[in-house]
Amino acid sequence: MSELGLGPGVVFEDQVVALRKTITAERNPTLVALHDAARARGLTFLVGEDQVSAGSGAGAIVWPAESLPDAGTVDWLRIHDIPVALVTGSNGKTTVVRLLGAMAAAADRTPGMTSTDGVTVGSTFIVEGDFSGPSGARVVLRSADVETAILETARGGILRRGLAVNRADVAVITNVAADHLGEFGVESLADLAETKLLVAKALGTSGTLVLNADDPLLVERSGRIAAPLIWFSLDPASTVVKRHLEAGGTAVIEERGRIVLAQGKHRSDVASVADVPITFGGTARHNVANALAGVAGATALGIGIEPIARALQRFGREVGDNPGRANLLELGGTRILLDYAHNPHGMAALVGVAQTFPARRRLVLLGQAGDRNDEAIRELARAAWTLQPDRVVVKEMDQYLRGRALGEVPALLADEFSRLGAPDTAISRVGPDLEGVREALAWARPGDLLVLAVHQDRRAVLRLLGRLTAANWQAGDPLPA
Repeated sequence: MSELGLGPGVVFEDQVVALRKTITAERNPTLVALHDAARARGLTFLVGEDQVSAGSGAGAIVWPAESLPDAGTVDWLRIHDIPVALVTGSNGKTTVVRLLGAMAAAADRTPGMTSTDGVTVGSTFIVEGDFSGPSGARVVLRSADVETAILETARGGILRRGLAVNRADVAVITNVAADHLGEFGVESLADLAETKLLVAKALGTSGTLVLNADDPLLVERSGRIAAPLIWFSLDPASTVVKRHLEAGGTAVIEERGRIVLAQGKHRSDVASVADVPITFGGTARHNVANALAGVAGATALGIGIEPIARALQRFGREVGDNPGRANLLELGGTRILLDYAHNPHGMAALVGVAQTFPARRRLVLLGQAGDRNDEAIRELARAAWTLQPDRVVVKEMDQYLRGRALGEVPALLADEFSRLGAPDTAISRVGPDLEGVREALAWARPGDLLVLAVHQDRRAVLRLLGRLTAANWQAGDPLPA
């Protein structure tokens, strides 16, 4: 009994009796019968939030958990599933989700989307917060307005609660990069790749898996996937893509500045990379890759090239299209690059974009959640330091302490910047996002570039920047309270 953590004096037989009583009390034969009937028809079946549902989106029926019908009385002919796409990866998930949503909308389908930012149905923002797990998926899949579901599927949700659905039409894996190592038994990049690839289990042999051909871990593990594959690659000479196309497969590549959908020997021109706003004329290589992933995912969802191209050429023109992800703003004579960069891989991509912009001086605002180890936190600072910023603002992510003490993570980041050569006078330690952004703006002067990695207070930051724009604030002016 001590091995079970029950302590001395606990009688095993008594625990068995108590467990059996609990099982008896929780038996629900009506629920089991509904589950079996739905699964026998190949339908999505969801339980949670005091509700039970069969089917998905516009084809779903939802019942209160305390008032379930007999399976034999359900009109199963009116229940059906909608197309479902799962999107996972270390970086780029939210951008690909939103881009797929824009492509679905361009094809006159109402998209339902979940992400680390919240839940959206069509153009309506339903709820804010991290809904990249099963609970967010259930909100979308029970919405009668949704015709195509696009679900961000984060590592944490998979490891804590499993996949949100047992059936999907498409799964996209953007990349695998070092992040969250040491959590839930994921100790290496290989472990992380295995976790991401769990989305393939929802595809069976009829769904389509979209993979990054430039990611060696995904390439290495692709051979055992039963589902059909679509590869995407920034390298038109990729041997992986070449072999796949020679076998009659499908891939999306960048070729001579164009996004090309290749199917066997056939090539379809989709759009010029220069015309895709999120790529900044092709300089944001990570967003070129995200665009390729989006085209591949949309193709697998049955969306045609014309609406895909229209969405590519529109998406990202407005901050609201992809808020908090690679947003470029001009404010008071300064240029602001706002992003969600939260690991070294993402920060390196952000720095790569920032380096393409001329600037009198450069500032970086960054922070890190407490569930990374010390070396991963320091590596984030090293990735940011490649920009050679004139000023560094280290923020506290107080909503993401995750076992760390207040000030512990900022101290590690500040120490690493000092070790790298930043003068103490060039490093500021502040509170959460909004305080950090205000510190950056107070320092800024015309001609400066502010690279702001914003996480927990993105909406408040965007509201502040909007107010300053409306007030014609200029760099060097006092900031309003």
